[in-house]
Amino acid sequence: MKNLLPINRVLVLIAALLMVSAYFTPLWQISLWAPQYPEGLNMKIWIDKLSGDVDIINGVNHYIGMKHIGVEMFPEFTYLIYVFGAIIGFGILSAIIAKKWMVYSFFGLIVLMGIGVLVDMYIWGYDYGHNLDPTAAIKVPGMAYQPPLIGYKQLLNFLSYSGPDIGGWIITVSALIMIVVVVTEWRRK
Repeated sequence: MKNLLPINRVLVLIAALLMVSAYFTPLWQISLWAPQYPEGLNMKIWIDKLSGDVDIINGVNHYIGMKHIGVEMFPEFTYLIYVFGAIIGFGILSAIIAKKWMVYSFFGLIVLMGIGVLVDMYIWGYDYGHNLDPTAAIKVPGMAYQPPLIGYKQLLNFLSYSGPDIGGWIITVSALIMIVVVVTEWRRK
C-alpha cells in the first residue's frame, strides 16, 4: 500500500498534536441564563474534571429534583485521559509510519470517540433531566429538564445552551484536518 504524501504526514502529526489540548482546555460547556442570573451560569467539562458555577447550578437544580452534579457521577473521567492518550499516540505513530491504513484507522478512532462522547452525553442528559426526585419542591407535571445535546433549549425560565468549548473546537479542527487527509489520500488511488 502506498505511503502518504509528505504534506499529509505533516497534517496527521498536526491533527494528533492538536488533540493534546484536551488535557489543558475545557472540552464542553453548559450555560444557563434566567432573569435572576442575567450574567449566566456556566459549567465547563474537562477531560477529567468540572469547573465553573457547578455549586450554584446544583443549588438551583435541587428545587426541581435534579441529581447533584459532581465528578463522581462521571466514571468517564477516570479513563478518558488514557483513551485520548492512546488515540494521540496512534496518530503520531501514523504520521511516522505513514501507511494509509493507519491514517484511516486514526480518523476512524477520532470519529468513534466523537460519536461515543455525544451518545454518552445524551444518555447522561436524559437521565439527569428525567429521573427527578419525586419529593422536589417544584414539580411541573409532564416536564422534563434534559439539557440540549448541542444548541439552545428553554427549560422553564432558564435558557440552556450546550456545546463545544475551546478544547472541543480544537478537536473538531483535528477531525477536519483528518477529513482533508483521508479525502486526498483516497483520491490518489
